[in-house]
Formats: sequence, C-alpha cells, structure tokens
Amino acid sequence: MSATPETIRVLHVDDDPDFADTVATFLNRENERFVVDTATRASEGLNRLSRSAFDCVVSDYDMPGMDGTKFLETVRERHPDLPFILFTGKGSEEVASEAISAGVTDYMQKATDPSQYAVLANRISNAAEATRSERELAKTRRRLELALDATDTGVWEWDPETDEVVWNDILERVMGLDPGAFDDSFEAFADRVHPEDFPRVRDRIERAIETYSMYEAEFRMRHEDGGDRW
Repeated sequence: MSATPETIRVLHVDDDPDFADTVATFLNRENERFVVDTATRASEGLNRLSRSAFDCVVSDYDMPGMDGTKFLETVRERHPDLPFILFTGKGSEEVASEAISAGVTDYMQKATDPSQYAVLANRISNAAEATRSERELAKTRRRLELALDATDTGVWEWDPETDEVVWNDILERVMGLDPGAFDDSFEAFADRVHPEDFPRVRDRIERAIETYSMYEAEFRMRHEDGGDRW
C-alpha cells in the first residue's frame, strides 16, 4: 500500500471573494493534495499565518489597506522561507521589481484562459516541494553535525563542482593544525596525502564520483610536525 501524498496547504489572499473561490476550485481540481484557505485582506492573511502553518502563499497585488508587496514584506519578516507567489491582474515592471526586491518566490499575471490555473498549481507545487527539500536537508545536516560533534572522528567534505573542502576541528587537530588554519581546496588536501598513497586515493574518489558508490581507502597524511598519520 503506497503512502498518502503529503498535503500542500495554500493561503490565497485576494479582495475579490468570487475570484478567490474560483482559484480554490481550480487548484483543487489540478492537484488533490492542495488544501486552499482564502482571505480577502492582507491583514486577514497575516492573522491566518499567525495561527496556522502553510506551505505557500498566493496573493493579489491591488488590495485595500495593504497591497501585495507590503503584504509580502511583512510575511518575509515573520516567515523568511515561506514560498510567496504574487498572482496579480496589475502587471508592470515596477510591480515586478518591487516584488523581486521584497523576496517574492514567483510572479504571475492573471489571465482569462483557464489554463493559467494549471500553471499556478505547478508553480505552487514546485515552490512548496523545493522548500520542504531544503528544510529536510538542513535537518539532516544538523543531525549529522550533532552526531559528529559527539565523536572523536575527523571528517572532511569535498564538493567536486566548487573544489571546496571543509574540515572539522578534530581532523585539523589530528594533522597538528590550528582550527580554521587549513586551506579549503582539494589541492591543499592532496598536498597533505603521502605522495606514494595519493594516486590510489585519487582513483578511488574518482570512481566513487562516477559510480555514486561508497569507497574505502587507508592512506597516510602528513602531520604538521613532519611525521605521518594513517
């Protein structure tokens, strides 16, 4: 039996209640995972956000009391990572520029073609899933950091795309280095590996990258005092 897909809670703010109902109806047709709440003022939307958790906000621009950009700025102060899509009938470069400056996730103009709701649904889903993935990655990294902090294990992490290498303090101490003193590049790491062992280490790392597999390698690294550490 497959797991039930996680719901995506959407808060739609628009001062036209009939249009808000239409959007909710079409979004639910496009994606059964959507649970859409509506508000007719930005102040009401902020109140909803203070009481409940949402995965995405969709807002009009031209609304009484507080326009869409001001609403977005307030949301960003309280919920900096919450996806926010400006869905407006007032399209202009000025409005788009204001929204981008305020940290909008996406910007979309209203249209008469019903196909716009499929586009909107897709953008909501993508934004919500991306944010959830980022949060899960952050949690995983934090759990890993806590686990490593509780051990005496020296750890290094290399990003092949940027060539950045991150060492933890324990590994730097093993190498006789002060925390933060090591250069953050793979070349610097390679210079620390014993020259007789480096070709073997390099080959195993390259194979792991090509095949997305684990690797094991025992090798010597040069200590700051001139000796070697296995």
